[in-house]
Parts: sequence; structure tokens; C-alpha cells
Amino acid sequence: MSPRSNLLRVAVPKGAIFEDALRSLGRAGLPVEVLREDGRKLSYEAEGTEFIVCRPSDVPVYVEYGAADVGIVGKDVLEEQRPNVVELKDLGTGWCRMILAAPAGRAAEVREAIGHAEVVRVATKYPHTARSYFEGIGRQAEVIALHGSIELAPLVGLAECIVDLTATGTTLRENNLTILDEISSSTARLIANRGAYRLRNREVSALLDAMEKNEVSLG
Repeated sequence: MSPRSNLLRVAVPKGAIFEDALRSLGRAGLPVEVLREDGRKLSYEAEGTEFIVCRPSDVPVYVEYGAADVGIVGKDVLEEQRPNVVELKDLGTGWCRMILAAPAGRAAEVREAIGHAEVVRVATKYPHTARSYFEGIGRQAEVIALHGSIELAPLVGLAECIVDLTATGTTLRENNLTILDEISSSTARLIANRGAYRLRNREVSALLDAMEKNEVSLG
């Protein structure tokens, strides 16, 4: 196992909330421009900070196990994984919704099946969230975990409906899917490793304070 450096290590998510994460960290005074120097690198060091760039679903793992001191991740990922981390701040960026959707032509049929407590098949990248939702409404579902394009599943008969994340609804409309219910909403969160929050409280608190002061000044 390679030794940790003394730099504050920050996990940054690839993908949809990458730029929002950089803006939040940059406004707090971290040297985020280094992350734009070489898009193929996975770790960067600058001015007392080490950044690691990883998949959004991996950010809580790196933070929980201490490979990163802090990180930025969507609330949807936290609700799905339930990691043992400290949630420090709602950054208010990267807003999206977790929804239940079905093909428009069969939406009434799926609603009726759920209403009559029939077991429906649900495709999702978020199996824990899907199970929790159906348990919460007192219904049963056969949850099928997928990693690719969830919208395809009901179109080819793999599932009756899907639980997925959407921001604009464009992909749903393009695949003729309609929203049956909104399960939750999600924004980006700043999280910290529990040990780092205690042992590196000065640096972590300074980052949090800088984010909050910047938020006030922007407001």
C-alpha cells in the first residue's frame, strides 16, 4: 500500500458535475486549473492540494476509506451507497431528479399493476434506491441492476419500468418514456472522511468556510 502524502487530497467526479465541482473548489481558493492541463491524468498536485479524478460512484469509496480527505458527489450516489462519511455541505449545483418512468403507451398499465400490488420488473442503476422506493409505497418489485442505457430495458421487454436519474428529461422523451413518479431530487454535496474531519479539521473547515463565504458574496 503506497503511503499517503501530507497534501489535502480531494476527490473530484468525472462527468456531468465535473465543471460545477471545479467552480465550487476554485471559488474556495483551490488551484483547480491544474486539472485542465492534461485530461488523461488521474491525479494532480498543486499548492498544497492533491486532486484525484474518478467516477462519481467511486468518490464516496475513496473518501470513506481515507484515500481522499474530501470529495464532491451527487446526493443520489450517497442515497444509493450510504457510505460512512460526513456530509458537509449542499453545493446546490448539478440538480437532477430520481424518477420512476415507463413507456408512454403502457404507462396506465404499469400504474395499474403497481396500484394492484402486482410485482413489476424495474431496471435501474440504483437498485438500493429502487427497492427502498417500492418498499416505501408498500409494493413489490423485481429489481434488475444494469450499468448501461436504462431507457432501453422497457423498450425491449426486459422490464416494465425504470428508476433513473434525469435532469432535463430529454433522453426520456427521445425514447418515448413518461414519468410516473418523482422519487427524490439530488444536488452535489461536499463530503469528508470521518477521520480526516477530526485529524485535518483545520484544513477541511477552512475549505468549507471558504465555500460558504464565497456563496454569501455571490448572493
